[in-house]
Amino acid sequence: MSSSLRLLSSRCLSAASKSNAFGSGSARQLSSMGASTPSFLSASPNAYAPPVRYQSTASEKAKVKAPPMVYISGEEMTHYATQLLLSQWIEPHFDTSAWETYDLSCRSRDDTDDQVLADAVAAGKRIGAIFKEPTITPSAVQVQEMGLKKAWGSPNGAMRKGWNGITISRDTIHIEGIELGYKNQVLFERHAVGGEYGAGWNEVGEGTLLTTYIPSDGGAPFVVDKRDLTDKHNVCVVYHNPYDNVRELAHLFFKRCLEQNVTPYIVTKKTVFKWQEGFWATMKKVFDDTYKDDFLKAGLLDRSGGELQHLISDAATMQLIRWTDGGFGMAAHNYDGDMLTDQIAQVHRSPGFITSNLVGRSDDGTTLIKEFEASHGTVTDLWLDHLAGKETSLNPLGLVEALLGAMRHAADLELEANPKDRNAQQMHDHVNNFSDTLRTALHNTFRYGQGTRDMSGPTGFTTEDFVAKVAWRLNRYLAQQIEEQAPPELKEEDLAVPAEKLSEFDQKAILKLFEKYDKSGEGKIDFKNFSKMLMKMGVAPKKSS
Repeated sequence: MSSSLRLLSSRCLSAASKSNAFGSGSARQLSSMGASTPSFLSASPNAYAPPVRYQSTASEKAKVKAPPMVYISGEEMTHYATQLLLSQWIEPHFDTSAWETYDLSCRSRDDTDDQVLADAVAAGKRIGAIFKEPTITPSAVQVQEMGLKKAWGSPNGAMRKGWNGITISRDTIHIEGIELGYKNQVLFERHAVGGEYGAGWNEVGEGTLLTTYIPSDGGAPFVVDKRDLTDKHNVCVVYHNPYDNVRELAHLFFKRCLEQNVTPYIVTKKTVFKWQEGFWATMKKVFDDTYKDDFLKAGLLDRSGGELQHLISDAATMQLIRWTDGGFGMAAHNYDGDMLTDQIAQVHRSPGFITSNLVGRSDDGTTLIKEFEASHGTVTDLWLDHLAGKETSLNPLGLVEALLGAMRHAADLELEANPKDRNAQQMHDHVNNFSDTLRTALHNTFRYGQGTRDMSGPTGFTTEDFVAKVAWRLNRYLAQQIEEQAPPELKEEDLAVPAEKLSEFDQKAILKLFEKYDKSGEGKIDFKNFSKMLMKMGVAPKKSS
């Protein structure tokens, strides 16, 4: 019965949304018809308790100007879904006119001879915060079907090179109260450059292959490898692993592991591929010199014998299946990272439940460039169903995490550039509060059994109905954060102490005494510690006899 009611509720909400009546009382009543749906203000442990945001009723509908960001649009089902969530979740609350949009669909790249990709990379380098929808790398068949001039390559290589890519962070996404694959957080750092992805290759016959290194400083060239090819048909492949940025990858990885309380592991195949020894050696040196003591104090090396552990890639594939409790992080070369994170995605239900964030650095080394995207593709099968007029049910979780990550990084960059600007601070706080609230609304919709069909089965919501349902819940949560008038600020004037009087006191001793009772380290003393201080000093008021 409740399933039928939820389906009816879903359809009616969708119709109300399309007729701009989504926020009406009738739509709100329909959304609460399912008996299995907890109340927003219920005593459930998952009930949401919103923070309070103060603003006047006159500005209740005023949009906040979102900080500059690069928005790279793609195509097919993920592009359609992103347009839905932008129009219903983001644009009602933010003025996105500062965003720069670049269309990386196959048609756009073909029409501009890929100039649009070069423009997008340049904009990302200038702005530093990028959201990217999934895009298509066309096959030979798709080139014919779309009438393209050529098979345009993946844009990822140009982006990683243009943004001085260091790592691709791919982490599990969790929804409290819903068991997916890993019970706790799993982090992964995939070296963003080098390996097979930038390889040069050719098909050749019998002969000799020489790989020669020519130093840029004018030193004498030498042969790196020489081999005789005796087969009539050979494929020769040459690639390298640039290691200059591995130290920075190490710092990013170990800091994130500490923040998330997970145990770090380094993955290579160095027992066979001897050239990978340098990756492990650099990671271990950075760890031992800078982070080991912190990990030991946090108890995060208990499971790894008190040391940073190396895993052979073969063993790592097995541990990913066994360690379903999570609570670990791995770092690996580019290709190994690609394969292992695909395995993590499968253990953790699907690629829609892990993130994919490219982290690079500006040319002057002062700013982190971050590009956020969903780790899955354009979901062609659902797009074909949509074009055929069939119902679809796309889970937008990965897309939303990417979009919110880009918005938060954009806000961080704006605040870093203007640390004393009140507007930048307010905007930063607003973006963070909004993203937390949207994430809560999204997760609660799943928790309340109103998810897409990959989570809720055949009775789950369609793509459009799910987006509408989350929008309804988001608007409720945001509305409860608003009070008509901010409470008055209570200020007490400082007691004036003449300068000549101040000189009589030892300010350093006073500060030392204060820090003794400032147990939290937050620059304030609570009543309990204040009372202790007065009593120990013998100046606490006593009861009259």
